[in-house]
This record gives sequence, C-alpha cells and structure tokens, in this order.
Amino acid sequence: MNLIYNSEQYSVVEFGADVGLEALRFGGYEIVDKGGKRETFIAGILAQNFRRDVTELIASEPSMEEIDEFLGSYDSLMSQPVLLH
Repeated sequence: MNLIYNSEQYSVVEFGADVGLEALRFGGYEIVDKGGKRETFIAGILAQNFRRDVTELIASEPSMEEIDEFLGSYDSLMSQPVLLH
C-alpha cells in the first residue's frame, strides 16, 4: 500500500499486485473524496486504465487543481462512505 496523491480534496492509495488475491491480481487503487466522505476501490482493467491515464497526466506536469479535476471524473464510482480513514 502506497499513498501516491494527497490534496485537500482527494487522496489516492495504490495497492500492489497480488496474484494470490483475484481482486488485486493487477493491483488496485483506492480513491477518497475527502469533502464528500466517500471512496471507491478500482481494480482490474479499470485500474490499468487509471494507471495509464495518471502516467499521461503526470507527464504534462499538472497543477493540483488539474489532478483533482481528473480524480473528480471518478466521483460517480464513489459510493462507499468513509467511516474510518
């Protein structure tokens, strides 16, 4: 588990691949919307696409606002309430 992004609005934790667990076969990401107090975990193909998109985004040297805007595109997936984090 590795915290890869943390702003006032969002945090992103990366989970490494674990072939012993189907959900983490390709790794995964937990994205937390701090203001909305909700989160999502993405794995599999969605995690691979997220990794690719983040790599492209980082190459453009974005501001925190641009990163937060990108993470906001995952808001519709965030249905889990954050109880303890």
